[in-house]
Amino acid sequence: MLYLAIKAAVSGIIIAAVSEVARKNPGFAALIASLPLISILGMIWLWRDTSDPARLADHAQATFWFVLPSLPMFLVIPLLLRRGIAFWPALAAGCAITVLLYLAMIWSLTRVGVRL
Repeated sequence: MLYLAIKAAVSGIIIAAVSEVARKNPGFAALIASLPLISILGMIWLWRDTSDPARLADHAQATFWFVLPSLPMFLVIPLLLRRGIAFWPALAAGCAITVLLYLAMIWSLTRVGVRL
């Protein structure tokens, strides 16, 4: 249980740090957020928990495929905000588009034999 609390605390500290940095320098915070820190931590925690190279390789490959459909969200949200759409509806639209793109990615990859 202590291990789970440590994993949650380390991950939470990174998120909190990004939000604090963003208050002073949004660009630098975006750079920090764009780093694959959570993915790296996830791989470290998975390796520590399982030491299974096949599972880690599957995880890393699936992460690659799932990053791609999430990228348009970072264009849709600012576009909507700049057009006067309120934050919550813009966020909801960005998330909805991402979910649809995830489903399309899963469907497409399944059709060409990639297992996620």
